[in-house]
Amino acid sequence: MKNKNLLATIAVLAVVVVGGIFFSTKKDMKKEAGQTDVAKVGVLQFVTHEALDEIYRGIQDGLAEEGFAGDKINIDFMNSEGDQGKIATMSKQLVANGNQVVVGIATPAAQGLASATSDLPVVMGAITDPVGAKLVKSLEKPGANVTGVACPQPIGQQLELIKKLTPKAKTIGVLYSSNEDNSKLNVEKFTELAEKEGYTVLAYPVPSSNEIASTMAVMTSKVDAIWVPQDNAIASAFKTVVASNKEAKVPIFPSADTMVKEGGLASVVVSQYGLGVSTGKMTAKLLKGAKPAETPVDVVDQGAPIINKKVAAELGITIPEEVEKAAGEIVE
Repeated sequence: MKNKNLLATIAVLAVVVVGGIFFSTKKDMKKEAGQTDVAKVGVLQFVTHEALDEIYRGIQDGLAEEGFAGDKINIDFMNSEGDQGKIATMSKQLVANGNQVVVGIATPAAQGLASATSDLPVVMGAITDPVGAKLVKSLEKPGANVTGVACPQPIGQQLELIKKLTPKAKTIGVLYSSNEDNSKLNVEKFTELAEKEGYTVLAYPVPSSNEIASTMAVMTSKVDAIWVPQDNAIASAFKTVVASNKEAKVPIFPSADTMVKEGGLASVVVSQYGLGVSTGKMTAKLLKGAKPAETPVDVVDQGAPIINKKVAAELGITIPEEVEKAAGEIVE
């Protein structure tokens, strides 16, 4: 009887030990596959600006909508503040920090992360032209470790808005950073479309925000309207653009809603927050096992007009009824 009890006890212990080993091994396998209880996501933002801040807010909400919120996620956030040297350093650090997915907000940040790793999934947040920026092979089949959200500027719609609000304009000046590839690509597209419509386009690239005031002083005497592409350097110093235009009073058509609110006349824009939500959901998809190479880039290219009525009044511009009715937002 004692022997039977002993054998039973040994059998129970054996089951416990084997079960413990099995579950421990399974847990270790999950860890090796990146399937931890707390998801780790690295985020690199190019510069502090309301538009990019909105994208980051949207990323967090997009992740939360997919179940990655609170103690289910750890976000490793860094901001290069427009410093190209910091982009490379921070990108390497985010890759080395054990993050499962890294996200780049704006083209320079995404390019930095893509250069820092060829294995870790990289998500693009608010990238104008991923193919032109050499981040993906194609929008349908990215082909490597990078995918995300693209937001081509609605340049045709923006040009149509310029035509309706400033019908007498003949020469359009374009202000942009010479250091941002996405800006150069958009300027080329804008110039091509505008010239087909009979406009003369004068491009004014600036190497840094320190050159904005002096460039504006030259430009405002030669143009009838100013267009600003999606440009992080100009966006972060847009108050300088507005201040430099105070006497000349040339209508400014920027490419972000935040810039219209800061003193631009009008634009056709895609919601920055909405772009962030889409980016967050794409990040969640990769956390759940999707492969970047096989995950098509999410393209968000439909915009809505935003008009600053106060600026229009200061410039003596009457907003056509059809334009006002179509506006997604009116700034009083």
